[in-house]
Amino acid sequence: MSEMIPSPSSARVAVYGLGYVGLPVAAVLASRGFDVIGVDISSRIVDIINGGKIHIVEPDLEMVVHAAVSSGKLRATLEAGEADVFIIAVPTPFTTDKQPDVSFIRKAVEAIAPKLKKGDLVVLESTSPVGTTEQIRDWIGQQRPDLVAPQGDKDEADIHIAHCPERVLPGSVLRELVDNDRIIGGISVRCAEHAAELYQTFVRGEIHLTNARTAELAKLVENAFRDVNIAFANELSNICDELDINVWELISLANKHPRVNILSPGPGVGGHCIAVDPWFIIAASPAKSKVIRAARDVNDGMPEVVIEKVRAAARKLRAPVVACFGLSYKRDIDDLRESPAMDIVETLAREQVGQLLIVEPNLKSLPESLAKSGRLVDIKEAMAEADIILLLVDHRQFKRIDRDLLKPKIVIDTRGIWR
Repeated sequence: MSEMIPSPSSARVAVYGLGYVGLPVAAVLASRGFDVIGVDISSRIVDIINGGKIHIVEPDLEMVVHAAVSSGKLRATLEAGEADVFIIAVPTPFTTDKQPDVSFIRKAVEAIAPKLKKGDLVVLESTSPVGTTEQIRDWIGQQRPDLVAPQGDKDEADIHIAHCPERVLPGSVLRELVDNDRIIGGISVRCAEHAAELYQTFVRGEIHLTNARTAELAKLVENAFRDVNIAFANELSNICDELDINVWELISLANKHPRVNILSPGPGVGGHCIAVDPWFIIAASPAKSKVIRAARDVNDGMPEVVIEKVRAAARKLRAPVVACFGLSYKRDIDDLRESPAMDIVETLAREQVGQLLIVEPNLKSLPESLAKSGRLVDIKEAMAEADIILLLVDHRQFKRIDRDLLKPKIVIDTRGIWR
């Protein structure tokens, strides 16, 4: 039988991975009075956080982190000591052949396993392929055969393991961490209940308990659903280009139907979720994932559609100057992960389509891949110098640009904000 499980309200929490999900989770838990240790492999990130600052763009997060660090409730480190709760929020990318890469999760588990004691809780927040939570149990079992691991509905376990996938939108993370419903899937019922005790301390939304495999697939399905619907909008955009129809007007009119809600097309799909998670489903069941795979192909093909439009425009000019507006994968953030805008600008740079001016108000410097081939400028300079204006991200600053300034330019608006 397991020992008495410590109350989550008095638990010490270690959060592995201090990125776009892990840092807000750590800060919110610290704001609720938990003693939180944030663990990251980057000494730079650890130093920034311990200075009460943040390394990402997220509204209000720095204020919460600063307060938590100042109060002594949050401390960042390269390696955590013992804790009662271990939360894993590390990246889960895919490989070059679109297979899930859970190596970061495994490394976190290998770091956690020696520190586990009876009554501890391990929660996986990272979006993961089906079966990963069970793998965590097995990896821990290999390192700690002295601990009884949870098995199905059996309650006799020394530790509890659960999956609570993150459900936050960059730009609104702090609000959504608290307000959104959460799904918690446990290896056993008691595992899910133990994790729910933790999340009930800060989540105002409803908490839904299930098994780990269902929770894993639920998160993947949420993002695959969005991907499929975005692919429909992007396919419409390509059809409208061929038929000389304004896709934005078309979608606006179609959405007047009470049961139609077509999403907005764009230059592709990016980020750590929608562009990645459907591949986890496809990898698990390739023969059955026909619609999901087709949607991925459409969305992955959109950057080339945009690039060809720029090539065609550049061919009309002797020495084209192309101003690329936006690099992040969505508006008003600095996140470049899987960004179609980055893919597009990097390709234009490689092909030397023209002189590249890059406007990205959420970055202080260009990423290394563009540092030598592009120049980071503000909106005023870009509008003054460019022949071709390529709108890739609908940042709020771009929406305020005077439309009269666009009239003498060749404008390629992939977000429809200047229509």
